[in-house]
Amino acid sequence: SPSLRAVAMAAESPPPLKPRPLPVFSDEGFGDKFLRKTRENPLVPIGCLCTVGILVYGLISFKRGNTRHSQLMMRARILAQGFTFAALLGGMVVTAMKSKQ
Repeated sequence: SPSLRAVAMAAESPPPLKPRPLPVFSDEGFGDKFLRKTRENPLVPIGCLCTVGILVYGLISFKRGNTRHSQLMMRARILAQGFTFAALLGGMVVTAMKSKQ
């Protein structure tokens, strides 16, 4: 004899299949998208600006002949790039977690 659960499941009608609505993409320009992405993860543009600033300062030091300071700035640039990369990965993880919910 079939179990009580199997009988109860057979008696219920399946839920109606409703297709998920497709996302609506608006005509978003570069500036609008840049501002939206900056608001979502502000650490990435900050890291990029720091990286470029340190790079320029290091190149100026190199041109002036201050090789010790130039080397220090190139090492700082690597750290700034690492920070930017970590911020980018962190933002991707947060976005993925939000989309799962």
